[in-house]
Amino acid sequence: MRVLGIDPGLTRCGVGVVDGSVGRPLSMVDVGVIRTSSGLPVAERLVTIEKGLDAWIEEHRPDAVAVERVFARSDVSTIMGTAQASGIALVVAARRGLPIAMHTPSEVKAAVSGNGRADKAQVGAMVVRILRLPELPKPADAADALALAITHVWRGSASSRLEAAVAKAGPRRTSHPVRTR
Repeated sequence: MRVLGIDPGLTRCGVGVVDGSVGRPLSMVDVGVIRTSSGLPVAERLVTIEKGLDAWIEEHRPDAVAVERVFARSDVSTIMGTAQASGIALVVAARRGLPIAMHTPSEVKAAVSGNGRADKAQVGAMVVRILRLPELPKPADAADALALAITHVWRGSASSRLEAAVAKAGPRRTSHPVRTR
């Protein structure tokens, strides 16, 4: 499975592509950041993000896209920009018919480090270790995008297999007769 992880942001939108499957070593395909200038109007910045994400999908042909779920922070302007960039990521992936998953920061931390309250340094160290990288990609948005992709390979694959097994099993039947009175 090839997953494009997206850490949405209006100034820096982290992107990372990971190949792998559950129980097998994962590998980084590519990592980077789509940057926009804070001096530009928001609409132009969003178009830049859209074009950048489109190019990443075109080049890397992911099987799925994992986007960080926006959560409340104290700075409303940061939340707005992140939410707008997240919306663009969802539209770009949906337009191409790609499966999309959203993961919260604590889900990503738990999946990658085993601790939902891990700090950035702990998550970064695990990304380096899991993907066998010589060093942590910078800026942090790029490393976060890889962590999202890793999370989806591990969790998304497991969820897909469970759903397939349930569908294959068909409707549940009781093992004892139902009595009516």
